[in-house]
Amino acid sequence: MTELPSDVMMLLSYVNMKLRDQYGSLDEMCSDMQIDRRWLEDRLGSVGFVYNKAQNKFW
Repeated sequence: MTELPSDVMMLLSYVNMKLRDQYGSLDEMCSDMQIDRRWLEDRLGSVGFVYNKAQNKFW
């Protein structure tokens, strides 16, 4: 599993950068980086961020 930032705002920035620059979808990123998608969505969702498939980013 990839080391992820523990701070939720840094995590948001990191994930959105990866989605923007390297991956066409959240599923693709999670699979490649061996990240549990449910955990990631729960972690970012705990402070109000949700994944937007059309925009391919959390906001």
